[in-house]
Amino acid sequence: MVSSQARRDQVALAMERGHSQRQACELMEMPRSILRYQSVRAERDAPALDAMRRIAATYPRYGYRRVRIFLGREGHAMGPQRAHRLWRSAGLQLPRRRPRRRGAASRPRPLPALGPNQVWAYDFVHDACANGQKLKCLTVIDEFTRECLAIDVAGSIRSGRVIDVLSRLISEHGSPAHLRSDNGPEFVSTAILKWLSEAKIDTALIDPGKPWQNGDNESFNGKLRDECLNMEWFRHRTEARVVIGIHRRHYDEVRPHSSLGYLTPTEFRRRYVALFGGGVTADERASLPASSSYSDGAAVCTECHDDEHAMAVMSGPHGMAAVAVCLVFCLIIGFSNLERARA
Repeated sequence: MVSSQARRDQVALAMERGHSQRQACELMEMPRSILRYQSVRAERDAPALDAMRRIAATYPRYGYRRVRIFLGREGHAMGPQRAHRLWRSAGLQLPRRRPRRRGAASRPRPLPALGPNQVWAYDFVHDACANGQKLKCLTVIDEFTRECLAIDVAGSIRSGRVIDVLSRLISEHGSPAHLRSDNGPEFVSTAILKWLSEAKIDTALIDPGKPWQNGDNESFNGKLRDECLNMEWFRHRTEARVVIGIHRRHYDEVRPHSSLGYLTPTEFRRRYVALFGGGVTADERASLPASSSYSDGAAVCTECHDDEHAMAVMSGPHGMAAVAVCLVFCLIIGFSNLERARA
């Protein structure tokens, strides 16, 4: 099939050889209006392309789906297909990561959170400054809202400092029902286990050598390293604390989260509180079992369209809790999509 541009070139060649425009168009079997047509796609896409390149330069590890959310905030609303076309035309493809092999867990995971402040997860991320100083970052997240509650940066963090960070977070946000972590010495020391017992907070230690059981926190740590630690050059610890603190606020308040329907964690918490008023009560929480064999609410939500999967989840030992998590995510994200459609 001959393209329109090729036909226009042939018409121009025929006109150079003495044919009139009408005769040349009849020879090419094309209407004369095509000669005067000027595509407006490039002119229409130029502002969005400039904004996309600028956002991609600011956040080099963001893909086109997340960049599309930022474009919508700046007034360049578009669908996923157009965003993908512009992304490819601008040559902004990200390198694919090699998938890691994962083994199956040998014991059930603790029950996923049904609301904010029910399950916190914490872990460490290590890095170094340009002057050789070591960085040890304690990250604490809320598994339900995906909020990063704190990133404590120091050269060495022992159990006493972990207790200080948790005490400060509890004074600001309230006490969680569970704390999920690996079996690091800072998390299983006598001091912190005694403090958790006095604070009436249950521990949810994962199996040794299976970090995917603490998947939400490991995912956040990977994003922290990919989008901040690998992108910045810290001259000393003080600068690292400031830059990492700015990144934490950006993650909570600006960065869209794919598992939350591309809402920010702060916006997701705000909508949850507006719909449900503050979460599951203490009596409802106490009536729930202590562990479950299924994944978190976001994973259940992505598969709730499958009837066989839904029946398998509901027939499981904690099926109603899984359905509750799924409905909460669907309801909040559904309201978000409705507001976007109205806008």
